[in-house]
Amino acid sequence: MTDLQSRPLIDLDAARTHELDRAHVFHSWSAQDLIDPMVVTRAEGSWLWDGEGTKLLDFTSQLVFTNLGHQHPRVVAAIQEQAATLCTVAPSYANAARSEAARLIASHTPEGLDRIFFTNGGADANEHAIRMARLHTGRQKVLSTYRSYHGGTQLAVNVTGDPRRWSNDAASTGTVHFFGPFLYRSEFHATTEAEEGARALEHLEHLVAMEGPQTIAAIMLETIPGTAGIMLPPAGYLQGVRDLCDRHGIVYIADEVMCGFGRTGRWFAVEDHGVVPDLLTFAKGVNSGYVPLGGVAISAEIAATFGQRPYPGGLTYSGHPLACAAAVATIRAMEDEQVVEHAAHLGRDVIGPALRELAARHPWVGEVRGTGVFWAIELVADAATREPLAPYGGSSPAMGAILAACREEGLLPFANYHRIHVVPPLTISDEDVLAGIAMIDRALTRAHAAH
Repeated sequence: MTDLQSRPLIDLDAARTHELDRAHVFHSWSAQDLIDPMVVTRAEGSWLWDGEGTKLLDFTSQLVFTNLGHQHPRVVAAIQEQAATLCTVAPSYANAARSEAARLIASHTPEGLDRIFFTNGGADANEHAIRMARLHTGRQKVLSTYRSYHGGTQLAVNVTGDPRRWSNDAASTGTVHFFGPFLYRSEFHATTEAEEGARALEHLEHLVAMEGPQTIAAIMLETIPGTAGIMLPPAGYLQGVRDLCDRHGIVYIADEVMCGFGRTGRWFAVEDHGVVPDLLTFAKGVNSGYVPLGGVAISAEIAATFGQRPYPGGLTYSGHPLACAAAVATIRAMEDEQVVEHAAHLGRDVIGPALRELAARHPWVGEVRGTGVFWAIELVADAATREPLAPYGGSSPAMGAILAACREEGLLPFANYHRIHVVPPLTISDEDVLAGIAMIDRALTRAHAAH
């Protein structure tokens, strides 16, 4: 064997990894000189190891996509098998991995969403859904909520409502924002979920009237907003949105990039609300992020728009065989191992009760909310005024102390502004969930004592 053949493809030394990262990698959403990325050397199940060999419980699912956990053997084997057969092929050709992935996805989407357009991730899925809606309706405007995230590409980040939009927003993309329901921080002076839902719908109806319904192509909603706060819609709200869209010929786009594929204890979160959108976008959990993949599930009516008329859009890697093979293995594993049912159990019997007990003990916890394996801990400086523990769009010394304490406890936490999200893999054990929540419990106690 020659020296070149015996040399490892990648130097796995953690110090060298960090050195090269700092010299050459440009990180997203970051001031480059102010970050010090943690090196991850390996991962398995719900755990990962940093460059110093420290074992950490992953309560983030990375960016809420490793729904099957790290290194699931069936998905790894599927990628290896597909790589040995057909690594890649242009999207104009049919290939077995893509065809089977589309069939499996359509077997779980709401009834009627049977055609699947594949993308490389969630942002471009949302971009293409909006393009389809605009071409189908002949209209331009897209409505979305302020507390939302739909992706980092040009159109998707303008449809986004949260502060990541601000630096990118030229007010030229035909996007209009409105307030969605969120009782804990109600914009409508509501005191009950029923009031919040009704008043939020009234607000949206007024906005549609003022914008001109004949100008609106789509209303795009995260069924349950993810990084914006995991706010569950009140009963009847999404049905009200569906009815509003039907009255005015507006396309209803459900963004399930984060909340889809079992995260909420259902295959898709819209199932809990009895509505069928015209377009449903997905990514992340479709193959646990092992190979980049996203897509749009399309209604028959919108698909028919492009039956005799070419759809003017596509991607070089649409339906990539490695990504689709990973999706096939992921969905089959979820079916065979009852992953969605386990997620529902975790939310109902483990996470929900444990977080409610935690909230009762800590003055900084204003509210806990969620479903399945999709929960948020709302942290406040004052429970009476509900002043956030960190400002909207920023952080604070108190939040920094909590996150540092979590890391010291052995937990990798998911934080956004003044919240901690509990979003581990759907396959996590009851015992590991409780261990992770206990780590958050101790971290809150330590940080509160210090501040």
